[in-house]
Amino acid sequence: MKKLIAVATISLLPFTNAMADQDIGCGLGSMVFAGQEGKVFKVLGATTNGTSGNQTFGITFGTLGCDGTGTVTSSAKLALFIDGNMDNLARDISKGEGETLSTLAEVWGIAEQDQTTFNEITQANFSEVFTSENVTSQVVLENLNNLMATNVELASYTL
Repeated sequence: MKKLIAVATISLLPFTNAMADQDIGCGLGSMVFAGQEGKVFKVLGATTNGTSGNQTFGITFGTLGCDGTGTVTSSAKLALFIDGNMDNLARDISKGEGETLSTLAEVWGIAEQDQTTFNEITQANFSEVFTSENVTSQVVLENLNNLMATNVELASYTL
């Protein structure tokens, strides 16, 4: 059995991060169930990735569709924060400062030295971020992300 696992692991070494599934991440489960459709295969792939401990190996060595470089981000966490703080965030962005805006920058992972630029660019483009009274948190997140992508100092923080 150990030989079979070793052979399977070695044969999967050439795979690149292009093979990773967006929902279940990289790992052996993504390789085994590649091309399959449906929730059942996604759950099986995620379970395989989670229980076999192969994602750590893949991230460390850049195999199994994993890439050990880059920043860990969570657009869902950001959208949840924005959703729970829309009014306060709108107020802070309009002023270019405030606790909610500072917390957003921290949750986003913006370095302290770039937070002033973040505050200034969001304030200057308030109407591009909050496009209407009924704007959703997801749209605000997308608008902020697009705004940051156009700024040389903040482009590295785009999702």
